[in-house]
Amino acid sequence: MIEKNVYLDNAAATRMDERVLEAMTPYFFETYPVATSDFGYSLGIEAREALEYARDEIAHYIGASGEEFIFTSGSTESSNLAVKGVALALGEKKGRHIIVSAIDDFPVIHSAGSRALEKQGFSVTYLDVDHEGLVNLDRLRDSITDKTILVSIQHANQEIGTIQDIETIGRICSKKGVLFHTDATHTFTRVPLDFKKVKVDLITVSPHTIHGPKGIGGLFIRKETPITKWMDGGFQEFNLRAGLENIPGASGFAKAVELVTPEENERIKVMRDHLIDRVSAEVPDTTLNGHRSKRTPQNANITFHFVEGESITLHLDIRGFSVSTGSACFSRSLEASHVILGVGGDHERAHGSIRFSFGRYNTMEEVDRVVDTIAEVVGELRKISPLAHNKEAQK
Repeated sequence: MIEKNVYLDNAAATRMDERVLEAMTPYFFETYPVATSDFGYSLGIEAREALEYARDEIAHYIGASGEEFIFTSGSTESSNLAVKGVALALGEKKGRHIIVSAIDDFPVIHSAGSRALEKQGFSVTYLDVDHEGLVNLDRLRDSITDKTILVSIQHANQEIGTIQDIETIGRICSKKGVLFHTDATHTFTRVPLDFKKVKVDLITVSPHTIHGPKGIGGLFIRKETPITKWMDGGFQEFNLRAGLENIPGASGFAKAVELVTPEENERIKVMRDHLIDRVSAEVPDTTLNGHRSKRTPQNANITFHFVEGESITLHLDIRGFSVSTGSACFSRSLEASHVILGVGGDHERAHGSIRFSFGRYNTMEEVDRVVDTIAEVVGELRKISPLAHNKEAQK
């Protein structure tokens, strides 16, 4: 009999906290109008006040002002606005060169790359990373030219969890007079970030990985940052993001931010380390992907050599465990993960990688159960794996 499902894909999405839903509920059934101005009717004014309260609470968390934060439909839209908005604002004035990390998430890579801005004549430099996923800072310095308008390097990678040195990156960009955007989807509230101290101009955030609602996100935009509206329509969000405001989502976002504590982050980190230590000691032929210590507290990405990650995922699912193979974005594709390849892995390593990501509702007992199960599953799969047989034959 399968026990209760153990969910370990919290980097893709998290179970909403009941307290978040409670914070959202009044704006579905009571204060449900659009957010009107101060000259509107009372319910609309209440809706506007709720929106601005949520905005201020989220901004306050990293030391920004409410005027420096806009709501979007999620991290994908936020990164699109950051990259394309700066390109629209500065492309004809300063230059048409953008620098991104080669292992960044798709909203940044595809916004800058051949699907969007490269098609319009922009040039893009894709910064390589080392075997742990860290950007080469000297290469970054050398890549910036007088035509560079934006550097976009994520705070931490969505797949392997490696945390970049965005303080140093910010100083480099500031000294060179170049705008800096970071995607903090997987670090916001999990890894300290002070908007007043770090020289970053635009920050993508989302609550869907911290037990908040889906369909809402945000972009921090430092005052005086040149950015042009990307999506046409009304004048919402300081005339930078047209569309009806998602007031329930904004209220849930703010509550999700409030509920994350340093103690919770430490508890998650302890579970992550326990899983890594046990797998390393008990399952042979494994590789930890990403940096051992400079990684988000919720992430453990491990390659199990000589077996397919898809097979591992399916066998774990049958036994009641939810994990992802490679990046969740690759679940419907046969392509090897660009992140694992980017850190020097081959296709075999990429296809054999499993991401375990932890959240508020996981327990240490679940961690022990999944390690016991994965040791059993990997052992069974290697008995029938041609890759494992070839390894034995070469001995």
